[in-house]
Amino acid sequence: MIQYFEDLPLSPEILRGVQELKFKKLFPIQAEAIIPLLEGKDVIGQAQTGTGKTAAFGISMLERLQHNNKHVQGLVLVPTRELAIQVADHLNQLSKYTPLRTLPIYGGESIHKQIFALQRDVQIVVGTPGRVIDHLKRGTLKLNMVKVAVLDEADRMLDMGFRDDIDFILAKVPSNRQLSLFSATIDPYVMKISERYMRKPEKILVSKDEIALPQINQFYTVVNPFDKFEVLRMLIEEENIRRAIVFCKTRIGAAKLADMLRRHGFDAEALHADLSQPQREAIIEAFRHHRIQLLVATDVAARGLDIEGITHILNYDIPLDALMYFHRIGRTARVGRGGTTITLVAYGELSELERIQALTKTRIEKMEVE
Repeated sequence: MIQYFEDLPLSPEILRGVQELKFKKLFPIQAEAIIPLLEGKDVIGQAQTGTGKTAAFGISMLERLQHNNKHVQGLVLVPTRELAIQVADHLNQLSKYTPLRTLPIYGGESIHKQIFALQRDVQIVVGTPGRVIDHLKRGTLKLNMVKVAVLDEADRMLDMGFRDDIDFILAKVPSNRQLSLFSATIDPYVMKISERYMRKPEKILVSKDEIALPQINQFYTVVNPFDKFEVLRMLIEEENIRRAIVFCKTRIGAAKLADMLRRHGFDAEALHADLSQPQREAIIEAFRHHRIQLLVATDVAARGLDIEGITHILNYDIPLDALMYFHRIGRTARVGRGGTTITLVAYGELSELERIQALTKTRIEKMEVE
């Protein structure tokens, strides 16, 4: 199996974009998916966020599109605004040395601004289903020239009720296009979509232990529940943590912890399900642009959150489910960069830690906090 990007049959322009992003060695999903995608096959990939799947479908899409065709030839459907921005940004970096341009389209932003942008030679659209449909109905987006379509985080789109929207959109795309689907879980609903729209898809499953964990330094410290906040405060100061997500079990706990951190002089905000969409977006934008040092989040609120440059994941509360641990720590060590995760374990929670240890092949080391 191919291990390095330079060994793939890529054009010099795309390879230059890949090298500029400092990509060298392929992640498992990339090693298995890029060749079938370059060959034009339909692909189902089971992979979490943080496994390098965007580069897997992005590189092969960019290679298969015509540079001299000014129409929309590539479509990526994603569940959230944040992911649309992230994926489009990634594709624009990869295609930097080609004439291909990618545009994110999503709700919550002026549709007129997007209409103007769509008129200026865009070859790839990365969009949320609702806003893509708005443009289709207005006639400001046409998908009749699409050669490559991708459903990214398909399980989350279905969770969010976008099933009919996906059907509506795929009906507007030529039947002879290539379709790939990426999903953290492959459940019956995801399989139904693949049966309806895909031709003999290649199935690629990246197992949990292949998630990008080796470059994450994992630690835990055993704490008295009454000293928990004090230990967290000391960790942030002693480790000089400037950019971290702190995970809590409940939204009340997250709000309370963010409040306590602010009272102790830290730039912290809580992200939980009680926030309105504009509040949520304002907090994520502030964190993305380094105006907030610590994002205190619940597992539900952090779904789909994909922000680069997070150096630490701090598990203030140990996750309820061992698999949740992997979802959490995958928020650092994005696209091959390193990261550190520290879990605070109360005396009665050591069995939970053992469950997590049993699931990972990497070592979670004990650290002492004075």
